[in-house]
Amino acid sequence: MNSTSPAASAEPVRVYAAGSLREALTAIARAHEARTGQKVALTFGASGLLRERIEGGEAAQVFASADTDHPQRLARAGGWQAPVVFTRNQLCALTSDRLAVTPEAVLATLLDPKVRVGTSTPRADPSGDYAWALFRRADGLRPGAYALLDAKALQLTGGPDSPQPPAGRSTYAWLMDEGRADVFLTYCTNAVAARQEVPRLRVVALPANLQVGAAYGLTWRTQAPPAAVRFAQSLRDAPAQDVLRSLGFGAPD
Repeated sequence: MNSTSPAASAEPVRVYAAGSLREALTAIARAHEARTGQKVALTFGASGLLRERIEGGEAAQVFASADTDHPQRLARAGGWQAPVVFTRNQLCALTSDRLAVTPEAVLATLLDPKVRVGTSTPRADPSGDYAWALFRRADGLRPGAYALLDAKALQLTGGPDSPQPPAGRSTYAWLMDEGRADVFLTYCTNAVAARQEVPRLRVVALPANLQVGAAYGLTWRTQAPPAAVRFAQSLRDAPAQDVLRSLGFGAPD
């Protein structure tokens, strides 16, 4: 334990975090434990579902969401700090190797009646909300696109009853490997990780006129113990930011 660090609490810091942060926050938490001696207990899931669990009485002390809306709802209800943005992400198209998709052809591909489009679940998971924001952008480029995409999108992840991958498999790699969708709109960090697991998958950047940015919001209980506040605040410090950037996340500002 670093002798210059404040004394560690015997109780772990309880952190609830978006599933897209699993790899990054696991590495950050382990480094924090090694540096300070403070244990960190991580719970991952869809941000909207985690927020509902917190509202239902679960004892999270720190909440790292894939958007700012869910932590802001906790703050408005009282007992939580106003959220700050601590990292950013973007949507990409994760595609089957059976499709040859360029960024310029993404919209035409999504609108193709034969192409199955996978998304996460809006309101439960910000990734789904960002996909629907993309659909609204698409409608500005091609009137009627929103209605078509809203009707055809397969909400395969992020919901309370979404299928779960087998042990040792990541969600997006497994779903695409199983052929559940031809194109999946997900965070670029998720898409890159899925391709590392299943190399035949393809990651396609979205064109600027369809791109939707994701701002990740961080909050903690106003009465959180000092160890929890220190961990939350450390997520904007250089060591944590270096880990996030190494995995494809963007700077908070």
